[in-house]
Amino acid sequence: VQLVESGGDSVQTGKSLRLSCATEGFTTDDYGIAWFRQAPGKEREAIANYNTHDHTTTYADAVKGRFTISLDSANNEVSLQMNDLNPDDTGTYYCAGTFGWLFTRTVAGPMPGPRWYDFWGQGTQVTVSP
Repeated sequence: VQLVESGGDSVQTGKSLRLSCATEGFTTDDYGIAWFRQAPGKEREAIANYNTHDHTTTYADAVKGRFTISLDSANNEVSLQMNDLNPDDTGTYYCAGTFGWLFTRTVAGPMPGPRWYDFWGQGTQVTVSP
């Protein structure tokens, strides 16, 4: 499995960005895909995930209503539309994936942390200035 992120940039508060994650190797329907971010000096946090079983999405409170995760199965791409950005959104954004999503959700809950994901992209930097 390979994940490659793109789309990171430096923007001002209130602007929007769209991150993309090209995926390769998810050959079954039972997988989970998510976006994480890590600010300097802080732990990596889950911000959004996509449930491939019922096509539902889950968001962290910090981004709910501003960010949207979407899956384009035909093109093997997961996107994160980020609107109304603020300096607290600054960080390195990672795409992550795992097989056995149904089990993961059952055990780890609706927003599994980083240890539940087996595959990671290299990250893309987002910087939001005041």
